[in-house]
Amino acid sequence: METIVFVGAGSMAEAIIAGMVVRNTEDAKRIYVMNKSDDDRLDYMQSRYGISIVCPERKALKFADMIVLATKPKDIRQAMAEIAPHLNDHTAALSVIAGTPIKTIEQGLGMRPIARSMPNTSATIGKSASGIAMNSKVDQRCKDQFIQLLSSIGIVKEVREEDLHAVTALSGSGPAYVYYLVEALEEAAIDKGLSKEIARELIIQTLDGAASMLKMTGEDPITLRQNVTSPGGTTEAGLNALETRKFKQTIAECIDSAEGRSRELGALS
Repeated sequence: METIVFVGAGSMAEAIIAGMVVRNTEDAKRIYVMNKSDDDRLDYMQSRYGISIVCPERKALKFADMIVLATKPKDIRQAMAEIAPHLNDHTAALSVIAGTPIKTIEQGLGMRPIARSMPNTSATIGKSASGIAMNSKVDQRCKDQFIQLLSSIGIVKEVREEDLHAVTALSGSGPAYVYYLVEALEEAAIDKGLSKEIARELIIQTLDGAASMLKMTGEDPITLRQNVTSPGGTTEAGLNALETRKFKQTIAECIDSAEGRSRELGALS
């Protein structure tokens, strides 16, 4: 079993830890967590997941097989400066920090096996969709370890580092877009007289069913959409309203804005 240290204890670190522990892919006793200053947060993580807290002497870092960088982008350089003196030469590093390029991590931690990934918060239930890119120091064994960790919380696709900006915009931020859609559908349904409880159950089942149809049938979404859309029917009327409001253009602008912000964060790292 590997010793894994999470540097940062925010929502992404918790989502990954929860996914790993709940699915029993790693021994909780071999998972450590540290952050900048919030002891209450560390106590909560230890109590809920049975993991360990990195002591002030940073002993866990000396024996870590892998560290997971999960700080806020603005804190990464300070965090690396603090942990770098304690790491052994063979410790691999996995970053889940939006926008931070591999070269920045190499500068902060030295040349070692480094991977950069962007999971999403669905990792908590083992349903993340992650992209990953790696540097030249990652051998096949280390690559398998990175993939295994991320596979324990969902699916993972290897991409070029340049493409991680698009992955961040699409699947990294994607759950928020879906939740926002649910908010809009729910508000519209309530406005038409449905109760919040009934509306939410119908919406959740509709999303689940549509996602399952895409996954299980392998059909193109255009085909599935056309199968639902009868000429002159209710679905066509609804889709016409979306087209009038330039729905696809809005989605494109959403992805473009998120990708642009990822690049900005990378430039600041």
